[in-house]
Amino acid sequence: MRRTVQLLISGVAVGGIAIGLFVAAAVGGSPGPQPTNPPRPAAAGLRGTTLASDIAAAQKQLTATPGHARTWAALAIDYVAEAKATVDPSYYLKAEGAVAKSLALDSRTNDIGYAALAALKNAEHDFRAALAAAHKGLAINGYSSTLYGALGDAYTQLGRYADAARAVDRMNTLLPGVPAFTRASYVFELRGDIAGARRALDRALQDATSPGDVAFARTYLGELHLNYGGDAGAALAQFHAGLVTDPSDYGLQAGQARALAALGRTKQALDAYASLVSAVPQPQYVLEYAELLESLHDPRAVRQYALFRTEERLFRANHVVLDTEPTLFEADHGSPAKALQYAEAGWRNRPFLEMADAYAWALYTNKRYAEALRWSDRALATGWTNALCRFHRGMIEKSLSRRAAARADLQAALTLNPHFSPLQVPQARAALVGLRR
Repeated sequence: MRRTVQLLISGVAVGGIAIGLFVAAAVGGSPGPQPTNPPRPAAAGLRGTTLASDIAAAQKQLTATPGHARTWAALAIDYVAEAKATVDPSYYLKAEGAVAKSLALDSRTNDIGYAALAALKNAEHDFRAALAAAHKGLAINGYSSTLYGALGDAYTQLGRYADAARAVDRMNTLLPGVPAFTRASYVFELRGDIAGARRALDRALQDATSPGDVAFARTYLGELHLNYGGDAGAALAQFHAGLVTDPSDYGLQAGQARALAALGRTKQALDAYASLVSAVPQPQYVLEYAELLESLHDPRAVRQYALFRTEERLFRANHVVLDTEPTLFEADHGSPAKALQYAEAGWRNRPFLEMADAYAWALYTNKRYAEALRWSDRALATGWTNALCRFHRGMIEKSLSRRAAARADLQAALTLNPHFSPLQVPQARAALVGLRR
């Protein structure tokens, strides 16, 4: 693969990669190309050593020199990483205070302060603010791969794919490495080029030197195996290999639970999910666990759905706005009217492919099928596809009496990943049976 490529970037970075990039530059000196790949502080094992130590060191330094703007920025970045690692959104408020202090001390030459602000705003899903912060930082330091990564993240989530491509191309020029290659993998996935996505992740794995980087590459290699062909065995092998390197990585633990469920190893999957959500009640993990429980008619599902609502309120109270998760939750398990409200708000804030698919599904549950199909078209506009998206589209087409198209999309969903949802896979199969009559 070429080390400099013209790419689109994705929201994957918002979920973890971007933090590793920002840490690389957090305590640097003058503007210029940033150091090579740092650890990604997303796993509990790393949090107990590297990240906790970094926070403690920054706090100690600021006690002695409270006027050091770049150390305040580094502390803000670490708080954002801690929020992601622990799924404790109160750390975002701490990050807001630290980055505000950093930029109050120096807003003229403090490119790292703007990188911290971009990290925070991307994490909070305030992508327009993240975009503005990245531009301000690049006006100070036009050679920061960190800031170009943040710029690409924000552009992508705002649906500005050509701009994102240029930002990521510049990032690859400045600093090829694990963060750039992992972004590239998602770019290829968004375009429907799964082979390209695997090659990019293989390259990232080859370049990985830290447990966090290895864990991230293994996580998404496993996800590709599971999501594009439903090879749960190959996926589980990737997750297990990653856990050997970093046994505390939550992304790998979640992937392992999904793969175990797909393989029919239900007791092990339930145990894995129970352990995961007790340690880190990430809304996505809680919802996956609840749906697996519901598919088994297990009454514990009710408690997990209630936990999802609680976590969603907690995130909002701490300035983190979830979008696709509450939209799909309300569409599938709650109020269609609320689902549409979440979809409309989510699209205003995040006009991205996943949000378009969620909007389509919210319209479907409100029986607005023709509009739903148009939003499904938007979700597929770049060539991106996945099983859930195809399922949604197939059910929409079925409601519009487009029988041949519905059969094709429902079959595509089951071919892409016959395990994409414990609740909706049976629905897809039943719908196909009806369409074949």
